[in-house]
Amino acid sequence: MVLPSKLLLLSLPQAAASASVSIQCTPVGCVHSLMANALQIGKVSGWLGSVSLKASDHVAEHVAVQHFSKRGCNQMGDAGNERNELMELNGADIVVRCLADEGVEHVFGYPGGAVLYIYDAIYKQDKFQHILVRHEQAAVHAADAYSRSSNKVGVCLVTSGPGVTNAVTGIATAYMDSIPMVIISGQVPTHAIGEDAFQECDTVGITRPCVKHNFLVRDIKDLADVMRKAFYIARTGRPGPVLVDIPKDITAAHCKYTPAKGEPVLRSYAPVVKGHQGQIKKAVQMLLQAERPMIYSGGGAILSDASAELHEFVKLVGAPCTNTLMGLGAFPFSDSQFVGMPGMHGTYEANMAMQHCDVLISVGARFDDRVIGNPKHFAQNARKIIHVDIDPSSISKRVKVDVPIVGNVKDVLIDLIAQYKISATETRQNPEALAKWWQQVQVWRGKECMKFASSNEVIKPQSVVQKLWEVTKGDAYVTSDVGQHQMWAAQYYGFDKPRRWINSGGLGTMGVGLPYAMGVQMANPGATVACITGEGSIQMNIQELSTCRQYHLTPKILCLNNRYLGMVRQWQQIDYSSRYAESYMDALPDFVKLAEAYGHVGMRIEKPSDVDGAMREAFKLKDRLVFMDFITDREENVWPMVKAGKGLTEMLLGSEDL
Repeated sequence: MVLPSKLLLLSLPQAAASASVSIQCTPVGCVHSLMANALQIGKVSGWLGSVSLKASDHVAEHVAVQHFSKRGCNQMGDAGNERNELMELNGADIVVRCLADEGVEHVFGYPGGAVLYIYDAIYKQDKFQHILVRHEQAAVHAADAYSRSSNKVGVCLVTSGPGVTNAVTGIATAYMDSIPMVIISGQVPTHAIGEDAFQECDTVGITRPCVKHNFLVRDIKDLADVMRKAFYIARTGRPGPVLVDIPKDITAAHCKYTPAKGEPVLRSYAPVVKGHQGQIKKAVQMLLQAERPMIYSGGGAILSDASAELHEFVKLVGAPCTNTLMGLGAFPFSDSQFVGMPGMHGTYEANMAMQHCDVLISVGARFDDRVIGNPKHFAQNARKIIHVDIDPSSISKRVKVDVPIVGNVKDVLIDLIAQYKISATETRQNPEALAKWWQQVQVWRGKECMKFASSNEVIKPQSVVQKLWEVTKGDAYVTSDVGQHQMWAAQYYGFDKPRRWINSGGLGTMGVGLPYAMGVQMANPGATVACITGEGSIQMNIQELSTCRQYHLTPKILCLNNRYLGMVRQWQQIDYSSRYAESYMDALPDFVKLAEAYGHVGMRIEKPSDVDGAMREAFKLKDRLVFMDFITDREENVWPMVKAGKGLTEMLLGSEDL
């Protein structure tokens, strides 16, 4: 039976004997009221047939689908009854529905032929916002920073072939730093896979070394389950990026869609969350008996949201605490027990304490080469090591560990705190030994290794970072690219809160700073966001100034412009007899004019006396992106420095040590 929409309310009860009714309706505005009334009549009359909507307007059709989907109906099969039939959707709509079910609010992406069905489905929904970047690498970096700054799973969408290969650098960046992300990539149709089709590449093979897991969906019936597994794997255990590769024909095919019911079950994947109680007791006894305890915290403390627990634990033990580059902000910079960052460009006191402690507890860190330097040198001093990490493969990977504790950092710290309070009543800590240890730490602090020579003639990059901290009251989200400016930001912007410092620690990816700032601002609207970069790094993704313009993103960009690839030049000075091979930037753009060409505000600051005024003026322009080009000292180096292959105690504190 075919009914005009106006006759539906009068005719539907009389059509009860008919198995189905087809409704012809074009105006979008009538759809919601039409469907609501139809459902009500179904309830009153007991009619159990199905209703199909024939809409010439595809938006009206979408509204009808949304109307019923909110009620769990297949077209009108439920009609108010308890019977809940499955909804048939195409693959693209299933992808969108899964993203909505996961609570996704933003997707960063760039369209292409293999993902056009997905983009068409995105066009017809209103659950999340899509951010159109100008390069796929930027999409992944933005999703990465979105996750780092919010503890949500970042999501990006790219097409097949060059779309996904452009994304690989961003995927590897997130993988090295254990960032939970889901990357959706398009693929050629299933029948064309392996035939060198246009824009085909082996996405699963290419990304296998740099993802936590990846999927190639070959059956539409598996799509919803795969999407749910991707999010679950990305955010649990040791977090990481998960890629879902979807052939184009899968996004066009149809199948029944079943809403999610609880977390996915994966028999081969069961990450340990709670630490072994016996190991926790051993660790506590070791700490209570220590005379020179040291707490070494990394990115795991931030990823598990364990900052409050870490703070309580540090206060309970009374030991010095150091945060790695990835862990800055987990324990407050301003706290008297914080001794600075360890490693290659860490503080003298942090490195000396790491080397000379008698019990070292690592909390969510992995003893990487930039932290401990030469492992043989690190092992020269006898010490007991406790290692807390959710990833068992990270434990005893680079240094021998005495007490391994596998588990989520937050859960393990809660148990360590509880056990410490119990055991402290039986085993007393040696207060005299601890006081003597702190006296030694104070001697090391007396080196004042972070002092630098100020100047009235040339802008010192360290002073720019210090001024940023002053102007923002230490409360900004700070992103950085990679190089000298990254180290100065880590050293001189005192981070007191977690998830405020967003940088590429493991892979060291140039070009992340601006897309990171975009992702941070999308995740934290209204927050103060600053991007510290260099004239080399910023040009790697500078096209994203256009994205910022389109979506009214207003980070403040601080370019520490020394006309060199600064860290390369520093190593060339120290290790290559000042042969500056290809590290000088000879043809830089006018960044002020470039920023203005994209519709933003540009400033060029050349005198130290102008730094304060320019910075304050820029941050008053809350609704504008401001690009500040600071012309800095060309030969300023990052100190302290532990040269590659050297031990933690073999630090260069300044040019006088060369």
